[in-house]
Amino acid sequence: MENLLLIGSNALKKAALNENVKTHILKDPVLYKTLKKAADRYIGGENLEETIMKVIDQNKNGMKCSLEFMGENTATIQEAHQATNEFIRIAKQIKNQNLNATISLDLSHIGLAISKDLCFENLTQICKEAKNIEVTISAEGTEKTDNVMDTYIKGSKQFDNLSITLQAYLYRSKDDFKELIKEKGRIRIVKGAFETPEGLSIPRGKELDETYLYYLDELLSKNHRCAIATHHHFIQEEAAKRIDFYKTDSELYEFESLYGIETDQLDNLKMRGYNTKLYFVYGAEWYLYLCNRIAEYPMNIFRALSDIVN
Repeated sequence: MENLLLIGSNALKKAALNENVKTHILKDPVLYKTLKKAADRYIGGENLEETIMKVIDQNKNGMKCSLEFMGENTATIQEAHQATNEFIRIAKQIKNQNLNATISLDLSHIGLAISKDLCFENLTQICKEAKNIEVTISAEGTEKTDNVMDTYIKGSKQFDNLSITLQAYLYRSKDDFKELIKEKGRIRIVKGAFETPEGLSIPRGKELDETYLYYLDELLSKNHRCAIATHHHFIQEEAAKRIDFYKTDSELYEFESLYGIETDQLDNLKMRGYNTKLYFVYGAEWYLYLCNRIAEYPMNIFRALSDIVN
């Protein structure tokens, strides 16, 4: 069974990256409607308005939220500008509705795949509109890491509200971390989910867990803002112990989980008095996101089948 789930997981990761498969599904009304039932568990909605309703409910329950308009690797300047305008719209709605929320985005969604200059111009617009709202740069594939790092470090010199994601499984992250901790922006730690060429990343297991906690120790001991983005119960509990040990100021950290995945653990942390954040994504590009969520937790394929049937 374990081997079958692993094969299924790898197949889903490949399917997620196949543009022809994605286009076919999104254009076929029957397939779209069928798979959308499974996607609904993990996404805020197909538009910002649907997602904001869920954010409002979570805010009432004491949960901070993050909003991301799904998409990556835009191929034209027009698409990059359209994505940028949507993120600006998110910032305006957060302010207008006084939401306890932040913004997350992929730099390749706002033009990084086209040019670093275009991406930085668009990021500048978003950060200026967001002003006091945190804007977090999400993790992307290893072929983009250098450009993501360069863009963040340049942007952090100009904007106090810019943060970045560090992928603990990359061997290079130990060197990147030394540069990132010099900046004032929050460092969001994730294990890392993208496939990498051999030799670039630490496999899942004890070494990766220890590496993740090493970065967290460094951040907490130096009173540097961080986000603990994981669904791994062991790491969450170890992080809570460290927060208590360092008597970390509540403004400096937050536990973060994706909407629809192990949120009971996040609720438990919130009830115990820790800062928590729920990560919402929305938009029409839900196919890739659905594949990745199931691939990361292969047992979720049975939950997806149940959602489709019901």
